[in-house]
This record gives sequence, C-alpha cells and structure tokens, in this order.
Amino acid sequence: MQTSQRIQNRAIAEKVVSAETAAALVSDNMVIAVSGFTPAGYPKAVPQALAERAKKGEKIGITLLTGASVGPEIDRDLTETHVIKRRFPYQNNKAMRDAINAGVIEFADIHLSHLPVWMKNGYFGDIDLAIVEAAQVDEEGRIYPTTSVGISNVAVRLAKRVVIEVNSAQPLSLVGIHDIYDVEKPPLTQPIPLTAPNQRIGLPYISCDPEKIAAVVLTDIPDSTVPVAPVDETSEKIAGHLIEFLHKEVSAGRLPRNLHPLQSGVGSVANAVLSGLVRSDFEHLFVYSEVLQDSVLDLIDAGKVDFASATSLTLSPERFPYFYRNIDQYRDKILLRPQEISNHPEIIRRLGLIAMNTAIEADIYGNVNSTHIGGTRLMNGIGGSADFARNAGISIFLTESTAKDGLVSSIVPAVTHVDHNEHSVQVIATEQGVADLRGLGPVRRAREIIDHCAHPKFKSMLESYFYQACERSKYKHIPL
Repeated sequence: MQTSQRIQNRAIAEKVVSAETAAALVSDNMVIAVSGFTPAGYPKAVPQALAERAKKGEKIGITLLTGASVGPEIDRDLTETHVIKRRFPYQNNKAMRDAINAGVIEFADIHLSHLPVWMKNGYFGDIDLAIVEAAQVDEEGRIYPTTSVGISNVAVRLAKRVVIEVNSAQPLSLVGIHDIYDVEKPPLTQPIPLTAPNQRIGLPYISCDPEKIAAVVLTDIPDSTVPVAPVDETSEKIAGHLIEFLHKEVSAGRLPRNLHPLQSGVGSVANAVLSGLVRSDFEHLFVYSEVLQDSVLDLIDAGKVDFASATSLTLSPERFPYFYRNIDQYRDKILLRPQEISNHPEIIRRLGLIAMNTAIEADIYGNVNSTHIGGTRLMNGIGGSADFARNAGISIFLTESTAKDGLVSSIVPAVTHVDHNEHSVQVIATEQGVADLRGLGPVRRAREIIDHCAHPKFKSMLESYFYQACERSKYKHIPL
C-alpha cells in the first residue's frame, strides 16, 4: 500500500498504528459504532484484534451499533469471544443469532431509518468510539468510504474518538461514488432536497475533526460477502407474475412505462426477482434502494437501469472483481448515500417507490412476518423493509408459497409475529400468483390471497379454515 496516496494528511499519517494498538482503545462497557452494511464496508482488522484480546482472558463487554449486518470478523468473532453484550439494529450471522435467541446478547429490532435519529437523540448514550473503513483520507482529513456508508457519517460526527481502517483491498476508484448528506435534529431539520435518484445533494466524503482521530490502521482484508444463489424455477415464476402485474399497472395508467424507482430487499429471492427484469421489456429504470446486489449490475449491463442509488454495494465474491475492473462504466450510474437518506420516509414517499421485500410468512388478511420463526426465534431482523413498505407507492412482499421443502405453507391463517401489518402490505406475490390487496376489505383480501398465493396442497385447508371462521365468528369484519 502506498501510504502517502491513501493517507494524504501528514498529521493523520503519523497516527498509523497496528490493529492491536487500535483495539487497545476499546474498554469494557463502551458504546461502539462501526461502518458497514450487509456486509460491505465494515472494519475488519481492529475487531479481529479485539477478539484476540478476549481470547486471552480479558473481560470486555460492548454495545455495538452498525448500519445493518456486518461481516464475520465482527458479528461472529466478537460473539464467540463474548465481547458483544448489546447489539443493534440488524444481523444475519448464525453465531450471533444463536446467542440472541439464547438470551446471551441483548438485541432489539430497529427500523434502519430510525437508527441514526436514535443515535443523535442519545438513546444509546454517548458513542465512545467509531471504527470506520475508508478507501482514502485526503489532505484535509476528510474520510472517503468504501463499499457502504450506512451510519458512518453519524458515527464519526457523534463519537468521542475515531479509528479509521484504510483498506487497500478497496480500490481508490471508489472515491467519488458517495453522496454524504447530514440531517439535523429537530427543530433544525430541513426538507431533504432530493427529488430524483440520480441527484447529488451532498459531498463525496465524511468530514471529521482531525483531533478526534485516535488511530489509523492499514488493512488489506476484502469484504466477506456471500455467493448469490442461482435463480431457480420458483423465483422465475415469482418474477414472471410480478412483471405481469407491473405491465397491468402501466396499462391502467397507474405507472409510467419506465415505472417508478425500484427498491429490492436483501436476499436470493429478491435478487432473483429483480434479475427477472433483465428479460422484460421495461427500460430506463431507476433503482432507489438500501442495497445493490448482483442483479442491479445485470440490469445496468443490459441497458435496463439508467441509475442506481443505495447505501451499500453488496456484490457476491465472484462479482466484485468484475465490478472493480469495469468501475469506470458504472461510475456515473451508481451512488452510495447514508442510510438516513437511502431509507428516509420523506424520500421514499416523494419518489413513489415500488418496494419489493421478502416475507417468512403472510396471513390471509395481509399481515407479514419477516423476522421470526414460530413467533419467537429471531432470524435476522426487520432491517429497512418497513421503512420502504410503510411509505412506498406500491408495497410488495415476496415469498415462496411453501417452506421446509414443501412441508409448511408460507400462507397461514394468522402470522406468528407481525412486522408489517395489513395497512403496509398492498401486494403479495408467490410462485402461484399475485394478490392485489389495494382497496379491499379483510374478507376480500383473504379470498384474494388464498386464491392467488397459496400452494394447491394447502389451499383447501386454508379455504376450510376461512369458511369456518366466517360461519362461527361473531364479528364478520375480520373473522377468526
């Protein structure tokens, strides 16, 4: 690594230390905020060194704030060494999930757009230390993020001290693809001046008082993203039904031919459904989301998407090298923003987004569970799905009609845990079809969902339940 190119401020360059030295800044009961978002652009070397301290017998217990999920160097290693005591707001690591479900780690689901606001309001207490990954620190001490923004700008602004991991595995060509805009606390909050996904409203860097920078660590550890599951027949069917639905919306005059900006949740089903648009006849699309996955590059390569905005670039390990080799052709088509902007209800409502998120299960009245198995066992968390679902122009939830190799129906009489209630769910799509719930009362919603979304082998059971509920229930508005 050419340190002078990566760290252009001489005084800050003199703060370069080992990961072990930087990790020594962490002490028991600290509140620590880190960069990273599903899992891209997160610090790696300092958390690894912190885990080593714990392995040697030191008792360190921290509250950890992240943008969303981060890599195993944080969520796995710091869980297995008992460093993390409290964790907010979203994770997808098995070790951490097990620890949360066992009551070892205190966890609370928080809407991702709310997290920066909670931090600024002091709901977690003072932020003792921010640890953020950067591609470069310039002459003025300004920090240029890597593959995500998340809460990095808020963490740097609020933290008493800042540690920067300058990562040479992240190319300098990433410099300039960020748009950092800070939102002030009420009563100083102003309207966010963003009216189109491809509009820049901020700066390409995070400002930081150089005096707050306690240490700089040089690293070369790549993001630990996961492979994308291949598109299967079920996902193709969901995509086909969804594209047919969108065509009907265009024909009815409710959407323009290039649609409204698209948001797609994290995961293989959402990625596969978005990939289905590559083979559609829709063109000049815009994406305004929280995460850009492989499918967005496919859409750009196919000439379908003109511009994509998010807070994180979370590509598969196979796709990152391709992206970096061809980054010049994407530079004017991709922008990364703070999650406070990517997930902000004001912007989602203004742009009239088409929001597509995944469900674990949906019930016949339109309520969706996206976080818990059996109502008690946490999977990952609500993430940003509710930010988009509650405020979108069209709120769509996607799920396969069955789970557990076809043994369990994903369409149920009543969900075991409600993340998105009937008021936020407008459309449900499975490989069986699409249920358009807009403007329907509960009884008609139930018939629509059973008829169009339930798997044939469970449909008769759901129909029987619904018939008996309608017959026996004293109150007919929502018969249970």
